[in-house]
Amino acid sequence: MKKVKHIAVAALFGAAAIAATTGGASAYVACNRFGDCWHTDHRYHYNPDLKVQFHDDGWYFHRSWDHDRDHRWHDWHDGHGYWRNGVWITF
Repeated sequence: MKKVKHIAVAALFGAAAIAATTGGASAYVACNRFGDCWHTDHRYHYNPDLKVQFHDDGWYFHRSWDHDRDHRWHDWHDGHGYWRNGVWITF
């Protein structure tokens, strides 16, 4: 019986450790000074000249993209980089 308790306690601690180390999925909208915006799952350290601003993912859904002349929405792009005047720049 003592062995079963030890196994149960070890399993409980193992599950707690896994739960504590896994973070929730996060997503952001990044927009640069050129008005290009895109989804990203990381807050990369962009060149300060780009003036990239990060917004939470819900920011996208609270915008009226049809009448927004300051921002252009771009689809997700594979790889690390950013949009600049409608062109994907990889780094």
